[in-house]
Amino acid sequence: MAMTAGEIKSLIENGIPGATVEITDLRGDGDHYMAYIVSAAFEGKTRVEQHRMVYEALEGRMGPQLHALAIQTATPDAAS
Repeated sequence: MAMTAGEIKSLIENGIPGATVEITDLRGDGDHYMAYIVSAAFEGKTRVEQHRMVYEALEGRMGPQLHALAIQTATPDAAS
């Protein structure tokens, strides 16, 4: 069962409180998304650690329900 952009956004926002999340459907098929996440929680973390936080926020849905998600993360300072 595929996920909607709204469901993905909600999971990430709930899993990373205070994050600003933008979700883009890359192909218009509801199966390939890009997430751009800005959060102060990413401060001092490597890119791998930041992405791990996003995957954890998705609560195991990556794979079975969410086929493809390109992730871009940034701290508030880097995003401005």
